[in-house]
Amino acid sequence: MSLLNIESLSLSIHDTAILHGISLRIAEGEITALTGESGSGKSMTAFATMGLLPKGTGTGGAIHFDGTDLLSLPEPQMCDLRGREIGMVFQEPMTALNPVQTIGAQVMETILVHKSMTPKMAEERAREVLDRVGLPPDRFPLSRYPHELSGGQRQRVVIAMAIALRPRLLIADEPTTALDVTTQAQILDLLRGLARGQGMALMMITHDLAVVSDMADTLNVMRHGEIVESGPTRDVLHEMRHSYTRQLFEASRHQADLGPAKADTPLLSVQSVSRDFPLPRKTLFGARQTFRAVDHVSFEIRRGERVGLVGESGCGKSTLTRAILGLEATQSGRITLDGDPVWQGGHPNLTVRRKMQVVFQDPYGSFNPRHRVARLVSEPFHLLDDAPTGRALDGAIADALTAVGLSPRDADKHIHAFSGGQRQRIAIARALIIKPDLIVFDEAVSALDVRVRAQILDLMADLSRAYGLTYLFISHDLSVVRSITDRVIVMQAGKIVEDRPTRALFDAPDHPYTRTLMAAAPRLPEDLEKTPYAPDPAL
Repeated sequence: MSLLNIESLSLSIHDTAILHGISLRIAEGEITALTGESGSGKSMTAFATMGLLPKGTGTGGAIHFDGTDLLSLPEPQMCDLRGREIGMVFQEPMTALNPVQTIGAQVMETILVHKSMTPKMAEERAREVLDRVGLPPDRFPLSRYPHELSGGQRQRVVIAMAIALRPRLLIADEPTTALDVTTQAQILDLLRGLARGQGMALMMITHDLAVVSDMADTLNVMRHGEIVESGPTRDVLHEMRHSYTRQLFEASRHQADLGPAKADTPLLSVQSVSRDFPLPRKTLFGARQTFRAVDHVSFEIRRGERVGLVGESGCGKSTLTRAILGLEATQSGRITLDGDPVWQGGHPNLTVRRKMQVVFQDPYGSFNPRHRVARLVSEPFHLLDDAPTGRALDGAIADALTAVGLSPRDADKHIHAFSGGQRQRIAIARALIIKPDLIVFDEAVSALDVRVRAQILDLMADLSRAYGLTYLFISHDLSVVRSITDRVIVMQAGKIVEDRPTRALFDAPDHPYTRTLMAAAPRLPEDLEKTPYAPDPAL
């Protein structure tokens, strides 16, 4: 018998239709996946189940949980169900957690709100559930704050909050987005164990078909507020009766046509770089210990070369990147770009900084929403002493937008008028406009849907062939790194453990850590039919 039964659910917000006749069932101990691109209705289906819909929402159909129609319940009764019977893991843990409360207080909150235990018992339960999700109290005391944890650790806290009262249904909305492969594997194993071990029903929302294929019992493919294909996961992925399902699958394994590298003279040189951070004193007058985030790292990037940098959270990638960009000083070593030092006389060398640009993970968060695209794209010109003005500036903006597949007319729009993929194209246009010597792509496609990601990778490949780009591509997604780089650098605990050509590294990794990363990465079934990827012209 199904624990959750959604029957012909329709939903509109201010008379705009969002969901159209959604029907699905989840039994106890079953893992059901909802997949599809952004805007397909996955999260709205989850929010409707949780009773977290915005004002102005109209609903039709029914959502039965253990025989009770959730859509007809008043808010006080829904509040009693949330957390106790139905838990939810939200996509972004840092926004789901209160930055001014300790992790212990936030896990205890769910328990105390439902008055299930005394404060002392709730504290013990918080320690127990945090230990279960891999945060033992000896290393992660209840007194820690969210900002003191990594992304994967914060996600574990969110999961601990959701399962503190052992709910019968858990909804996980993109729980592994932007996590490194080893942390992702641990989170997925944890969720799988909760479903199989406790008999908990799990609704898994994700755009990653590789995760779905290895984890879900049943799969529902959503597009434009409808379920276009559903059934047992293996059957759906083998038959792919709907063209949209096949498009998602082909985009998931898409490989960009990068073309041969035009590697020339050395451009970026990192020589024996180390970076330490002070740790809190254990006693009032005790010596302060340090943590070495980057440990004697050395490598070169030649002009025209495309290099990947991979490693799990905390390995030193971000610290090293900030040092390369001149945003953070190092204790020892030397970083030069085209022979000029990134740091000079204890200060960043602005002449060198002008030759580097960054494309960030979150394109919306990296733009000022009050400014128009023309101003956003032309921001790097403030680094130049002889920045263009007037018609020359307008022409440079138009050329940059055209190079990334957008129209010069888009310069007059605000950033909210664009989709996620279009925003990332604008971010790339901003990086290109001053024709930098080096571009750093920092998790630039990790938060994008698989079809949009395929388009951005193709764009990067086109620009690389046209402009001979030199870039450092930082990512946790090994399949993307394999597609878009000539060489891969693998970091572990602040050190480079492997630095080899991409194909050689993926075909026969030398270091055990590299093999661990590859083993942890989710993969699509190898026995599925392989056909060429065809981009959707509607995107």
